Amino acid sequence: MHRSSYDTEPAYGDGSAYAGPPLPGRRRRLVIAVAASLAALVVTAVGVDRFAAGHAESRTARAFQDGMDTPNRPSVHVSGFPVLTQLASGTLRHVDITAHDIPAHGSARPLPITRLTIGVDDLKASGDAGEARARAVDATAFLSYGDLSDALGLRLSQDSEPGRVRAAVDLPLGGEVTVSAAVSAVSGNRISFTDFHAADGALSGPAQALLGSIFADPIPLRNIPDGLRLRSLTPTASGVDAHFTGRTVTFRPDSPNA
Repeated sequence: MHRSSYDTEPAYGDGSAYAGPPLPGRRRRLVIAVAASLAALVVTAVGVDRFAAGHAESRTARAFQDGMDTPNRPSVHVSGFPVLTQLASGTLRHVDITAHDIPAHGSARPLPITRLTIGVDDLKASGDAGEARARAVDATAFLSYGDLSDALGLRLSQDSEPGRVRAAVDLPLGGEVTVSAAVSAVSGNRISFTDFHAADGALSGPAQALLGSIFADPIPLRNIPDGLRLRSLTPTASGVDAHFTGRTVTFRPDSPNA
């Protein structure tokens, strides 16, 4: 029987028949399957990257604790995604570190740092073991009035005037005088107290002499990473915030400033 060309199914050179486009239901299932596979890959990649970030944070915290001799590990957060590519390049783009109770060794009037918060840009390991360098660092050291009072041997608190603190001083022959003093940053990462005046009335000769001996030498801040410079001091209700900045800052286990 003769068949019209219209009755034949389209054929290709290999003899296979054209099956036509997938049915709508099959197409939806295919899209869902592909999307699920991609989502699984993304979740896996994020999980692997988060594991790498956690490992980098743990190593950084351990190195900082060893270098700064803190009683507890600091908290460390590595920013940016993916972290794996940063580790592969040898440079972490940004790292935030918060440490507590940094001791001050090698000082006649040791002043520990109550809390140190550091923002580090472009942190990379150097050629020396245990040493790392950063392109730029912005840090704030919080110095509690309790620690400041212990270092100076008197009682400090916030003054009503900005940039000043109050000091309660026991006089040699008995009694007490309360004075206001300006707080400023001087070279060598040191804290200076100047411009004294009594809270009530004038300072007596013995009080002036005592204050001169207590505040004659600025207090150095020890255990600060190399390259950080003290820029400003801001008295607050509970202590003094010391602001540092620096470029090409070195973190090493035995800092010369320690």
